[in-house]
Amino acid sequence: MGTLVRSTVLGLAVGGRTSTSFAVPVMVGTRGRTGLGAALLRLLARAAVVGELVGDKLPSTPSRTDGPVLYGRTAAGALGALALSVLERRRVGSHLVAVVAGGAGAFVGSIAGREWRRWADEDGPDGLRPDWKAAVMEDGLVLGSAACLVGTSRDPRF
Repeated sequence: MGTLVRSTVLGLAVGGRTSTSFAVPVMVGTRGRTGLGAALLRLLARAAVVGELVGDKLPSTPSRTDGPVLYGRTAAGALGALALSVLERRRVGSHLVAVVAGGAGAFVGSIAGREWRRWADEDGPDGLRPDWKAAVMEDGLVLGSAACLVGTSRDPRF
């Protein structure tokens, strides 16, 4: 998979769960590495993802499309895609593609995720109600996408 596709997929995942912008590059960058630093980074990345998976289901969690939250997700998608591109030792021109595609993917993923949850809660089948059921399905898609990116990543050591 090229930079454009990988960055867009990461951005879409970030639109669903912001923590993937940090977790995917950490998992790629520490893959095959031993030592306390790498282990702590992986633990921190996993904790961030789990924390967001739980926090997303709380009624007090703000909408992902509220102004500052949406801007933050868009920036996180751009930065996460840039980090992934750098770790995979892509060409310099690819880094700009990564930033744009990651940010655009995060923006679109945020809107699409909100609309998915809204549709599931208001018009979707009874099996998707209450809202947390649609959120769990979204979690599966996001985590599966993130795992695919990590599993298919170029080895950053070469």
